[in-house]
Amino acid sequence: MHPDTPTRGHSGPRIEIDTEVCIGAGQCALAAPGVFTQDDDGFSALLPGRPEGVGGPMVREAARACPVGAIRISGPPG
Repeated sequence: MHPDTPTRGHSGPRIEIDTEVCIGAGQCALAAPGVFTQDDDGFSALLPGRPEGVGGPMVREAARACPVGAIRISGPPG
């Protein structure tokens, strides 16, 4: 797996995006717009400088909504 830069330094969930699997469907950005965006090529990316702990259930819904399972969530909910 070649994950996007995971979140660090807080007790919320760790989010990884497998950029080799992502197809750019955009479901993550729709489900959790405060956490995910799409890069210049249309693929999933974490928003830079997002506040600590943002997400929680929305982040897990974004991972569930990904049609190819490119998002992995680990750690405690945010």
